[in-house]
Amino acid sequence: MQSNALFQLGSKPGVSTDFQSENTNAIAKDHFISRQGVKCAGVHLIIDLHGASRLDDIDHIENTLIECVKKSGATLLHIHLHHFEPNGGVSGVAVLAESHISIHSWPEHNYAAIDVFMCGDANPEACVPVLEKAFAASSAQVNSLLRGEGVE
Repeated sequence: MQSNALFQLGSKPGVSTDFQSENTNAIAKDHFISRQGVKCAGVHLIIDLHGASRLDDIDHIENTLIECVKKSGATLLHIHLHHFEPNGGVSGVAVLAESHISIHSWPEHNYAAIDVFMCGDANPEACVPVLEKAFAASSAQVNSLLRGEGVE
């Protein structure tokens, strides 16, 4: 699913970014997919980044989430990020028409926990190299789950 989004950036220190789709005449369709021969709601990636940097840079995190959305072909609806003090960690979510991308970072441990869940035509796996590069991770552990198996 592709969209032409209108970007309206929020204010700091917490970032709340709203996006509006110009395609308001979309026809409803079933976003269930077939992966590995299994009908499911979508693919959920659980990503652990170790040895990562810039995990306290809220602007960099926002731009990285936007890049993930673009690379995956998803449709961004809203971003909300919160900057914690005193350690500088960031928690937040990019809400997608296809589901979400969430991040929780611990810069004092050079670690981030990221979830990428997408249905429909979006490609969640395209987010992994974007995240590895953006945060210069020394390693990334990725677990993949098929969500909604068996739903009729």
